[in-house]
Amino acid sequence: MPRYRSLFLSHGAPTLATSQHPANAFLRSLGRDIERPRAVIVVSPHWMTRGYPVKQADRYRAWHDFNGFPADLYQLQYPAPGDAALADRVQAAISAAGLPTARDSDPQIDHGVWVPLLLIWPEADVPLVQVSVSTGDAAAHWALGEALKPLLDADDGLLLIGSGSLVHNLREIEPEFSPAPDWSRAFDGWISERLIAADRAALVDYRRQAPNAARAHPTDDHLMPLFTAAGGGGGPATKLHESFSYGGLSMSAYGWPANPAH
Repeated sequence: MPRYRSLFLSHGAPTLATSQHPANAFLRSLGRDIERPRAVIVVSPHWMTRGYPVKQADRYRAWHDFNGFPADLYQLQYPAPGDAALADRVQAAISAAGLPTARDSDPQIDHGVWVPLLLIWPEADVPLVQVSVSTGDAAAHWALGEALKPLLDADDGLLLIGSGSLVHNLREIEPEFSPAPDWSRAFDGWISERLIAADRAALVDYRRQAPNAARAHPTDDHLMPLFTAAGGGGGPATKLHESFSYGGLSMSAYGWPANPAH
């Protein structure tokens, strides 16, 4: 059973939690197919600040941070436990790298966290620590992953998860099972090639180099967790899943395998 240092998961719309989309089936199988972590560190675009605060709570609860969706979504909960000692270690690692951080005691976790985790570990029994994304660029979020990498190297039980969307243009969504347009596939394919090649220089310059970058991400918040996962993973990525929803929303997922020596 493979073990990963970090993952990037596209979470799409909140309806992924109850959808029959292939990405739902992929996430449900992921919890059975990979080595179960002792705890997870999660980065989501739906908690953004000027630095990298770290949540520390005894027990989390799902924040239904969306409007106008089916009523059953608002009944879903995800009471995952926190890990105070790990939160302290995460905060110390971020600070040691010279990055701004703070403690946050809000127990709410946004749908970028609880939707994928609900599908992967539905029992909500894997402790988690959430770290905020920042207003910084791709290189800044890669640096966050690199700041967390020593923790991942030292503790085989930890898993870093960047939750976002590989393509996220809500202005051009179509019905959920519509075919993906060429512009979205082209951007997705470019990112895939560079992740597998561990081409950091191209990835952090994606806004200039990738085809259709501004169209794929009119705002780039949903791509920032990818760079944190890549920085923490350190090395070539493995593609774990590819699909599209609502037309051009890429649901691609990647993993960075743990060092075989561990």
